[in-house]
Amino acid sequence: MTEVSDTNKSQITIWVDADSCPSLVRNHAVKMGNKLGLKVIFAANKAINSDAGQFEMIICEAEKDAADNYIFDNCKTGDLIITRDIVFADRLVEKGISCINDRGTEFTREMIKERLSTRDFDLQLAQIGLVKHHHEGYDKKKFAEFANSFDKVIHRLLRNAKN
Repeated sequence: MTEVSDTNKSQITIWVDADSCPSLVRNHAVKMGNKLGLKVIFAANKAINSDAGQFEMIICEAEKDAADNYIFDNCKTGDLIITRDIVFADRLVEKGISCINDRGTEFTREMIKERLSTRDFDLQLAQIGLVKHHHEGYDKKKFAEFANSFDKVIHRLLRNAKN
């Protein structure tokens, strides 16, 4: 575990776009946040549970993107946001915020625009019926990739907070 002073720890918040976030991911974020002494905040349109430790729950309006907008308006450089929404991730990256998805992908300035283009193209194909969207399951391999990415990013943020 990385040692960080209490003043630096309090500067980092782990935000979870919790509406569609798998419980394994939410629980890992809470467990690691508690272990490292970091604030963990879930934002969603309804109450979301985690039995892994202490976290704050923000219940947003039921309108589209309300949780995303709440996180965006309240996060700061040095925070970590977990979301699977690539359009939201693009907004965060433009703001200079660290962002990963539940599959372990860290969104960066170098790759986010290409990911958005691919997403838009796939969506167009689905809308005209050429491709059917299917949701992949969430298995141990995907969770392990997330956990590795989460650990790498959070420890980088902790190192940066010390400096």
